Amino acid sequence: MPRHFLFLTFLLIFSCFGSRFVESRVPFACDPRNGLTRSLRFCRTSVPIHVRVQDLIGRLTLQEKIRLLVNNAAAVPRLGIQGYEWWSEALHGVSNVGPGTKFGGAFPGATSFPQVITTAAAFNESLWEEIGRVVSDEARAMYNGGMAGLTYWSPNVNIFRDPRWGRGQETPGEDPVLAGKYAASYVRGLQGNTGSRLKVAACCKHYTAYDLDNWNGVDRYHFNARVSKQDLEDTYNVPFKACVVEGKVASVMCSYNQVNGKPTCADPDILKNTIRGQWRLNGYIVSDCDSVGVLYDTQHYTRTPEEAAADAIKAGLDLDCGPFLAIHTEGAVRGGLLREEDVNLALAYTITVQMRLGMFDGEPSAQPFGNLGPRDVCTPAHQQLALQAAHQGIVLLKNSARTLPLSTLRHHTVAVIGPNSDVTVTMIGNYAGVPCGYTTPLQGISRYAKTIHQAGCLGVACNGNQLIGAAEVAARQADATVLVMGLDQSIEAEFIDRAGLLLPGRQQELVSRVAKASRGPVVLVLMCGGPVDVSFAKNDPRIGAILWVGYPGQAGGAAIADVLFGRANPGGKLPMTWYPQDYVARLPMTDMRMRAGRGYPGRTYRFYKGPVVFPFGHGMSYTTFAHTLSKAPNQFSVPIATSLYAFKNTTISSNAIRVAHTNCNDAMSLGLHVDVKNTGDMAGTHTLLVFAKPPAGNWSPNKQLIGFKKVHVTAGAQQSVRLNIHVCKHLSVVDKFGIRRIPMGEHSLHIGDLKHSISLQANLEGIKF
Repeated sequence: MPRHFLFLTFLLIFSCFGSRFVESRVPFACDPRNGLTRSLRFCRTSVPIHVRVQDLIGRLTLQEKIRLLVNNAAAVPRLGIQGYEWWSEALHGVSNVGPGTKFGGAFPGATSFPQVITTAAAFNESLWEEIGRVVSDEARAMYNGGMAGLTYWSPNVNIFRDPRWGRGQETPGEDPVLAGKYAASYVRGLQGNTGSRLKVAACCKHYTAYDLDNWNGVDRYHFNARVSKQDLEDTYNVPFKACVVEGKVASVMCSYNQVNGKPTCADPDILKNTIRGQWRLNGYIVSDCDSVGVLYDTQHYTRTPEEAAADAIKAGLDLDCGPFLAIHTEGAVRGGLLREEDVNLALAYTITVQMRLGMFDGEPSAQPFGNLGPRDVCTPAHQQLALQAAHQGIVLLKNSARTLPLSTLRHHTVAVIGPNSDVTVTMIGNYAGVPCGYTTPLQGISRYAKTIHQAGCLGVACNGNQLIGAAEVAARQADATVLVMGLDQSIEAEFIDRAGLLLPGRQQELVSRVAKASRGPVVLVLMCGGPVDVSFAKNDPRIGAILWVGYPGQAGGAAIADVLFGRANPGGKLPMTWYPQDYVARLPMTDMRMRAGRGYPGRTYRFYKGPVVFPFGHGMSYTTFAHTLSKAPNQFSVPIATSLYAFKNTTISSNAIRVAHTNCNDAMSLGLHVDVKNTGDMAGTHTLLVFAKPPAGNWSPNKQLIGFKKVHVTAGAQQSVRLNIHVCKHLSVVDKFGIRRIPMGEHSLHIGDLKHSISLQANLEGIKF
């Protein structure tokens, strides 16, 4: 449906429902019109939340408490509390994947932003936070209208460790710093900045070391991820720590898999001791759906279901997505495996979040965000942001002889070819909802030029070559040819990991034959979440340009066309390494090691040193940029704050200082000023990536991303970019025992095309004798 028609339809719906939406949701609890609950202490908003929570828990029977331990929490009519569905999703827009959200009536759809892997390619923290703000506006509006909850189990911040993983598309990519910054930014946007109150409650998932769904006979329900302390600390757990410590997320979800022989949802070390103890989670811990049942039924971790329920709750689990705890917790309490106080503690965490959301504050329309309704969903501004996000996430991988941008003066007719050339649902990826509308690649290109369309294949599987001939004919007739190829959810998705990295079926044949037949320039557009080995296209001189667009969301076709014709200048960078096909033949998905060694190639740009198709951080522009380092320290003295005994025994190891034994305050932050000049003839947005390489040691990553900035520079102009490098956070490494340390010696910074060294030395003046 054309977007303008759909928007007019929305306006008509809003005119019918607009004045009544706030009345469509009755209070969740503490209805001021209910005489039974008006005097209850947990309903008094003037009372501190922790007191209200304890008052409510003290009024519940054991059976009532247990029915609140699951995602479809039961009502407590005698206390005026309604039932609640905890499970809603908002990965890149309000989604109807979970049962807590539905579309229809005054809410036929919501803004569908690009899939996370695409948005991550923007390397733009303010964009991520703004998307979160828009998504939470629409979520609150739908809650007010009775169509959604307020607890959203997003984002997915797992590391995209293996390029075959079907859910890599949901993540911010392979780098832990990038994933952590994305997580904190998106969570802040979702949850708002209103003190302890929450706009919606976000959830970072799936904790931890979860990045295999179904590969070579091994599935996520049976997989035991064997992970070193070093890899847990410096890779797998980094985004989750950032989510909790920096993003202040209200929830963390544990995963299906085991880690080193223990189910994550029943391991007190990683739940109670780490998330809640070390990181100080202010919120609740929830299981992935049915994972408590999985640890008993599938993994056979306990002898009885009651033991499984007890182990999970005592480990720190507060809420079960699934019925398991509702069925077996009472038996665990009656059998002495679990105390009722343990159940109370779990409920205290979940009910506290509900109270921070205002769910026990009575009339929703009188609360913050209570005025949001249908008019605040799919607004022109929100849809424009979806288009801008797609613009920023598109990555120009190849542009020989300035093939792009195309010209409306020279390229009057464009052949648009490929199985993804006129798709809709494919563009929004997985965990999506119902979008406001779609603009397909064909529709977008048709706004700039006359088009000749041929699919070339029946779907992305491309099992036959019967349609290739017609595609060749189209290419011969056109002034330019755009091939839109790639993958979709039938190839990569939840529970579908890929076997290899090549384009499916006869796609390569289609691309090569059309490129050979084309009369004009040929552009390959790749719509996919995970990387594909397109070495053939990279090395084919007849293919002038390659764009990766990920899954670009509802406005994807418009964004692709804008980039093709130069209305938008691409500035995205790859958030993951694109490997050659033979890379995956050398290592199983089940091997969780990050570091290379003994015939093992290593994973991600941080540890893999072999050949690549396109490296992490690669991305070109229609213009050129030059960098000048205007301010950077050459050396820094790291203060030690510990006892002489600790210094002699644990502080210094392999010439590296233990981070816990230094003063990691603001004084440890180093200023870096970089001047970025646009030396080309077109305005553009430049993504400045800063990497650090530590002195040689057992930790020794090749290099590590430590910061990034997005800056828009007009042609011929210059902008100054300021970055702060925190010695503890950015120049530290993790030893084989999982201890974070700061290596002394020369640290090399890679800033765009510049290199700069900073020498770190230990300052012993703070040692306590």
